[in-house]
Amino acid sequence: MKIFHLSDLHIGKQLHHYNMSAEQRHILGQVVEAAKKERPDAVLIAGDIYDVPVPSAEAVSIFDEFLSSLNAITPSIPVLLIAGNHDSAKRIDFASSILAKHKVYIAGMPPVRAEEHIKKVTLTDEFGEVDFYLLPFVKPGYVRGMFEEEIKSYDMAVRKVIEREEIDTSRRNVLLSHQFYTASGMEPETCDSEIRMVGGIENVDTAVLEVFDYAALGHIHRAQQIGCVKNRYCGTPLPYSVSEAEDEKSITVVELGEKGSLPQISTLHLKPLRRVRKLVGELDTILAEATEEMRQDFVSITLTDEVEAYQPKERLEANFDHILEIRIDNARTRGLLEFSEEKIEDLNPYAAFCTFFKDMNGREMTKEEDALLKEVLGKNMEES
Repeated sequence: MKIFHLSDLHIGKQLHHYNMSAEQRHILGQVVEAAKKERPDAVLIAGDIYDVPVPSAEAVSIFDEFLSSLNAITPSIPVLLIAGNHDSAKRIDFASSILAKHKVYIAGMPPVRAEEHIKKVTLTDEFGEVDFYLLPFVKPGYVRGMFEEEIKSYDMAVRKVIEREEIDTSRRNVLLSHQFYTASGMEPETCDSEIRMVGGIENVDTAVLEVFDYAALGHIHRAQQIGCVKNRYCGTPLPYSVSEAEDEKSITVVELGEKGSLPQISTLHLKPLRRVRKLVGELDTILAEATEEMRQDFVSITLTDEVEAYQPKERLEANFDHILEIRIDNARTRGLLEFSEEKIEDLNPYAAFCTFFKDMNGREMTKEEDALLKEVLGKNMEES
C-alpha cells in the first residue's frame, strides 16, 4: 500500500509580514499533481490544517480547493486527516459525515467519553486490510472523564487512549497523531516556526507507538524519524521560518508491505514558489551577487560591514522584493551584546556612559565632551 504522508499545512500562515496564500496554493497544487502521477492508495494529513483556530475565508477556500482537486482524481484516493493543536476541532469536524461518503475521513476530537473510541478507517490492498487510527491532538483535560485514575500528563493521556483500543497486532495498523513525541528522552529536531510548551510537559514517549506498523506524525516542522524508521514526522510542505532556509521540503511516501516488514520510506521533492534564503556578508557583496531569482525570494539579510554602509535599507529594498529581516553583525554589535550581558550595576553612571559612547562612536570623548558630561551628571546628582 502506497501512502502520501503530509502534515502541518498551516494554511493562512504569514512568513514575517508576508501573506503566503500564493505559495500555499502553489505547493498544494504540486501535491495534487504528484497524487495524479503516483496514485497513492491514501493521503494522510496529520494535523494543523490551518494556522489559527478560526481561519480566514481565504484559508478555508485554499483547503477546499485542495480537497476538491484530490477528490476529483479517478480512481478516487481516500484522504484521512486529523486536527492539530492549531486547529479548531469543531470546525475541522464540520460536514465530516458527508465528506466520508466521498472518502474524506476526518477526526477533529479524540474520544472524550467512555463510549467513544479512536476513529478507525480500514483500507485494503493485495496483502489484506490496513487499519488506520485517526487520533487528533490530545490534551490531558480532554480525556480525564474517560478514566477513573487521574490523567496527569500528555504521555499518560495518549497512552491510556491507545491502550483502551486493544489494538490487534496481528493486523497492519497505522496511526495518525499530532503530538510532541520523544524517544527515551531524545527530542526531535525543531524549528523556529513551532510553538513548544516550556519544560517539556507535552512530551509523549514513542514506546506507545510500538503496536503500529507506521506512525504518521505531525507537529514538528522538520522531516525526520523519531526513535525508529516506522515513527516519522513528515515536516511542513513549505518553510515557515528563516531557520528552515536550508531544508528541502517534500512529500513523505510510505510503502506498506506484508505484516512484519518495515515500511519503505521515500520522498518527493516539493519546489516552492519562492525560496527562503539567508544572505550574510558586506552590503556591496550581497548586492553584487544578487540574481533575478533571488530578487523574488524571501530573504533574511545579515550585514557584516565594519564601517556603516550608505543607506543599506533603501539599497536592499531596491534589489529584493521580499525582505524578511535585516540584521547587523560586526565587531561593534558583538561588543554591544557582550556589554549588555555585563553587570551594569558595577559601573557608575560616568563610566557606563563613557563605555557606551566609545561603542557607539568608535572613539573616546574629547575633553570638551567629557567636561560637558561631568557637568550634566553633576547637575543631575545635585537635583536628585
